[in-house]
Amino acid sequence: MEKEKKSPVSDVGAWGMNIVSSVGIIMANKQLMSPAGFAFGFATTLTGFHFSVTALVGFISNASGYSASKHVPLWELIWFSLVANASITGMNLSLMLNSVGFYQISKLSMIPVVCVMEWIIHGKNFSREVKIAVAVVVIGVGICTVTDVKVNAKGFLCACVAILCTSLQQISIGSLQKKYSVGSFELLSKTAPIQAISLLILGPFVDYFLTGKLLTDYKMTSGAFAFILLSCSLAVFCNISQYLCIGRFSAVSFQVLGHMKTVCVLTLGWLLFDSALTFKNLMGMALAVVGMIVYSWAVEAEKQTKTSLPSTLTEEDLKPLKEGIAEIPMNGEAKV
Repeated sequence: MEKEKKSPVSDVGAWGMNIVSSVGIIMANKQLMSPAGFAFGFATTLTGFHFSVTALVGFISNASGYSASKHVPLWELIWFSLVANASITGMNLSLMLNSVGFYQISKLSMIPVVCVMEWIIHGKNFSREVKIAVAVVVIGVGICTVTDVKVNAKGFLCACVAILCTSLQQISIGSLQKKYSVGSFELLSKTAPIQAISLLILGPFVDYFLTGKLLTDYKMTSGAFAFILLSCSLAVFCNISQYLCIGRFSAVSFQVLGHMKTVCVLTLGWLLFDSALTFKNLMGMALAVVGMIVYSWAVEAEKQTKTSLPSTLTEEDLKPLKEGIAEIPMNGEAKV
């Protein structure tokens, strides 16, 4: 597949797909996994199902000729899959061992961690406006999501692993796409089978550690099966859109604008599940949205500054260059 063409319309489409699919899968999983719903509490195994369906879609796409398979070293795919799986497992363990408040703080800390890792790995610098916008988004989302904050040693360690692995995974998506000139769907179709196999093998053990329940003891119903299929279908779009967004933008932009999903989830939770929506929530969401708008403006302004490239050479600076050119005779031999 040729390098993906970027346009404002396709950029908006990628973001829209990611927000809709991410919010949709959260709503579907809430119904599937909550005790009031179908009580399917096997999150890691469910993620294995997600990647299995994604791998199947990638296989069908390659077999039908819709997408071409480019070479990516196996060791890089395995390394990336290990990091991604550690991210998933770390997040599940962090949610189990820590309070919801600390879990939200750990998710918010990914933005500065991604910024630091981008600076260390790729030498990327950020303008003052971008840094201010990031801070506003973090504060806004923190106000509307963080409640009680309790942490223990094991929970803190799991949170650190989750933060580092998730940040590294998101940076690696863009790096691998650029390094091997592969499209987002091509890269996903290569990593999904590895993640699916490993998560389906280890998932039931991790879930047993988290919940104390065996997958084999769960009584599957038609309703639960339908929601698992819905969750897997939404996961395909969610995975594809994540790779698309990071390939088109950056890991930092994905994290910042991705918090729009948090605002949508809080709003839908209030509309669909009678969740409480206080003045504090509304103020935090408003501040987060303002931060996202400022961030988008700051990134665009930064791009315009880099692409304008104004001439900073004066006539005095150009004089030695002109004199040097005048010293070269027409036959191309320099005077001695």
